[in-house]
Amino acid sequence: MDFLPRHIEALIFCSSSPLKVSEIQACLSEMFDAEVPEKDVTDAIDVLVERYMSDDFSIEIIKAAGGYQFMSKPAYQASIGILLKQKSKKRLSTSALETLSIVAYKQPVTKSQLEQIRGVNCDYAVKKLLEKELLVIKGKSDGIGKPVLYGTSEKFLEYFGINDLSELPMPKDFAEEEHEIGDKTDED
Repeated sequence: MDFLPRHIEALIFCSSSPLKVSEIQACLSEMFDAEVPEKDVTDAIDVLVERYMSDDFSIEIIKAAGGYQFMSKPAYQASIGILLKQKSKKRLSTSALETLSIVAYKQPVTKSQLEQIRGVNCDYAVKKLLEKELLVIKGKSDGIGKPVLYGTSEKFLEYFGINDLSELPMPKDFAEEEHEIGDKTDED
């Protein structure tokens, strides 16, 4: 089955988002009009991952958001960063990033909870993050008025190149300090 890695390579390449093994399997099964075993797909992906580890390639296949996608290798971030900076005129604003980070760590969260943490109105930031599909509505709270609960989307994972929320760095602000300014110690 030497042809299988080439077909999978093409599928991953043309997909605009991480491609899950089940999606690859479904495409191949339909194309070949026969069931393609999951193990054959994962073995072929392993072959591709190994191949693209070579220094001959500036890209690699990574696992993100539960699927596989091509990404540039870290060694080329500087040149790509310049290109993206030149092309991207509309990046996430500081307020949108602040709002998004609060949601990422505290989800599911209501808009009033966001505003309480940030200390400012979050309507515009939430609206823009929903439009960019980085936030999704997770449901409604049981609180008064049944406010909407927000959480991060799969596109959020893809955007930041992580596979799972557990991969988010643990901010120092969330870790409790042993002694904070104004705390009484045993020596007082």
